[in-house]
Amino acid sequence: MEGDFIKIHKYLLPLSFLYGLGVRIRNMLFDMDILKSRSFTMPVISVGNITVGGAGKTPHVEYLVRLLQDRVRVAVLSRGYKRRTKGYFLAGANVTAREIGDEPYQMYSKYGKNIYVAVNAKRCEGIDRLRYDKATSDTDVVLLDDAYQHRYVKPGINILLVDYHRLIVYDKLLPAGCLREPKEGKRRADIVIVTKCPKDLRPMDFRVITKAMDLYPYQKLFFTTLVYKDIKPVFSETLNFSLRDLTPEHNILVLTGIASPQHLLLDLQKYTQNITPMSYSDHHHFTPKDIARINNSFDAMPKKRIIITTEKDAARLINIDGLSDDVRQHMYSLPIEISFMLEQGEQFDEFILSYVHKNSKNSILSRRKNEEERAKGKEQKVAEKVKPSKPIQTTISFD
Repeated sequence: MEGDFIKIHKYLLPLSFLYGLGVRIRNMLFDMDILKSRSFTMPVISVGNITVGGAGKTPHVEYLVRLLQDRVRVAVLSRGYKRRTKGYFLAGANVTAREIGDEPYQMYSKYGKNIYVAVNAKRCEGIDRLRYDKATSDTDVVLLDDAYQHRYVKPGINILLVDYHRLIVYDKLLPAGCLREPKEGKRRADIVIVTKCPKDLRPMDFRVITKAMDLYPYQKLFFTTLVYKDIKPVFSETLNFSLRDLTPEHNILVLTGIASPQHLLLDLQKYTQNITPMSYSDHHHFTPKDIARINNSFDAMPKKRIIITTEKDAARLINIDGLSDDVRQHMYSLPIEISFMLEQGEQFDEFILSYVHKNSKNSILSRRKNEEERAKGKEQKVAEKVKPSKPIQTTISFD
């Protein structure tokens, strides 16, 4: 049922009150325009959540990439959580997850031929770099990954993701719960998407959730569910295997470093009950001790065994040394995509495409106007340099 993964630590509620007070003051300063939010002439779409991790941001950003990449030049801008670099960094050939973060690396490895992927904690600066740097100056639309609380940017469309299993209306603020800000922060969203919905939701369930979310008339509500694609080898020496090949006799070591692995574990139980979870914290950097544990755990499992991990974790594992040959031969990543429910996909696509089409034209026209003004300014400077000086007039007297 909805909200079934929520756990409230009631003894921490006093701390949640203090945390909420600080967040409310910050939001109030932005609402009063004391702290400034900046708008951009080009299309900027933000995808984020109110809870800590695990709402499905990356699959939804990737959905937008697939929707837009053949129509306009797309750039994805992320914070690059737990990366080893600082400041603005544009992904290029031979980039690693340590340089840009696991989620940006995942997107670059899948779509890097068609889009730009950059990281910068300061999103306004990052957008400016994408707009004006020569390498990315043809950017038409920027997708902000996990920027709902980054209020220094005022996106053209603000998309809020809410995990079906952790509905914000039932949750509490950090540290007692998982909310980054009070639930009334949802009012800033143009679109709210309830993610990770079970495929067998009844019409009554949709109505109950819609009422519980209590959105404003200007907000649009959508529902999505996860779609698992076929598993892919993580390493070149990994043996060919498919989800269709799984039997109840198979043993699966589920290796994750994500915020909410429960949903994945439940879904894999449809194939076999012989599941050994090995869960680490979100964006975990695997240490030599972790690698030894993976090798030993897999070696101890009965035969007819495989390892399944997420694409995000595979991005960090692919350059790790120390994994045994047996582990490398049996490790697969499980790609995840999203699908809209209630036949809402076409409505969502039209809303996004209409906004991007309209504002891309404005952005291009604005960019062209700025270029013309700069060119005109250069011409004026050149003209002033070559402009002949006025002749000196003298008066000659013939007295």
